[in-house]
Amino acid sequence: MLNAITLANWCSTLLDAARFDDYCPNGLQVEGRKPIQRLVSGVTASRNLIEAAIAQRADAILVHHGFFWRGEEPTITGMKAARLRLLLEHDISLLAYHLPLDAHSLLGNNAQLAQRLDLTNATATTAGRGLLWQCELPTPISAAELATRISTALDRAPLLIGDASTMVQRIGWCTGAAQGFIDEAAALGLDAYISGEISEQTVHTARELGIHYFAAGHHATERYGVQALGAAIAQEFGITHQFIEDSNPV
Repeated sequence: MLNAITLANWCSTLLDAARFDDYCPNGLQVEGRKPIQRLVSGVTASRNLIEAAIAQRADAILVHHGFFWRGEEPTITGMKAARLRLLLEHDISLLAYHLPLDAHSLLGNNAQLAQRLDLTNATATTAGRGLLWQCELPTPISAAELATRISTALDRAPLLIGDASTMVQRIGWCTGAAQGFIDEAAALGLDAYISGEISEQTVHTARELGIHYFAAGHHATERYGVQALGAAIAQEFGITHQFIEDSNPV
């Protein structure tokens, strides 16, 4: 009989969660009923996802973006109270893994993004807190071709900063809100860097450091780690798993 604590312990061990100094607690965030037989996964523990999980009669929800972020208002009021009330009323467990799910060498968001973009020989670097990955393509391609590859894989056109006709070969990436690692990507001598979001200053940084930047979407780049982990859980424990897409343009 699989309960939430057993599942969280298994995931935390697999992802080596204890080694991360994260912005939120990793593991079991809300404890619900047992046994767990139906698992739903999604990118963020939004109200939409919770309501969809309730409709699927889920026993537990697995997400990348959970609750209780560092620096946020600690009281359980408003939107947070409404989300928690739904989980508690329906006795559903919530498990969340943030940086550990970015970093895992097989199931992680960075590894999964590499697979979808056909970035072979992908390796984690020591840059970006060890979360910045890189690879060297067998032959150079244009930045426009890389943008098309990203668009096809993620079903979302990236914003490209740089000359689309320029050839690129050494590619770096870190999913989500990791645009700040662009300086470290440039210091590694990479031709292009892919992440999720973009701010005003990132445009100038890319231009002045001479590195192509692809803003491919925070949500779009982080849909795949949680699916891979959910599938691994289903196989390990013989339960059902369903990924639910709560579309987000950012």
